[in-house]
Amino acid sequence: MKKIWQARYVTWFLLIGSILSQASIAGQVKRVDIVPPSMKIINERYHYSPAVRVGNMLFIAGQVGRDADMKVVVGKEAQLVQAFENLKLVLEEASADFDDVVEIVTYHTDMRDLALVVKVKDRYFKNRYPTWTGVGVSSLSTPGLEFEIKATAYIEQ
Repeated sequence: MKKIWQARYVTWFLLIGSILSQASIAGQVKRVDIVPPSMKIINERYHYSPAVRVGNMLFIAGQVGRDADMKVVVGKEAQLVQAFENLKLVLEEASADFDDVVEIVTYHTDMRDLALVVKVKDRYFKNRYPTWTGVGVSSLSTPGLEFEIKATAYIEQ
């Protein structure tokens, strides 16, 4: 199993390296931090960007079920919806949408919620489906959080 994961990561890093090399040679690579206005507090308080765009690639930090006031949303489905809405907000700030997402990784404090995740995810991914990895974790960054969604998108010029 370890070798499979190593091979996936090597393939992923080679792909990203190739994209960045080609774009760099063409003089097109520039890094753009994506920070929707309602997420400025995250950028200032925790010193990270909700997303970073490099060329056509958009790397989106894990989005969770917190509202604009940084309060954890109560209820599993409501929390998942809020996490996807936060992901949508970041995508829109980068002039992208769910059809541009090529990969998501979801983190769950209870893997028995997988059916619920599929149900909510399918409300957002209607035309094109990303690759998806679900990972069980014992806890997330803030007490009460049960889900986190990390994404990568490819935005065609």
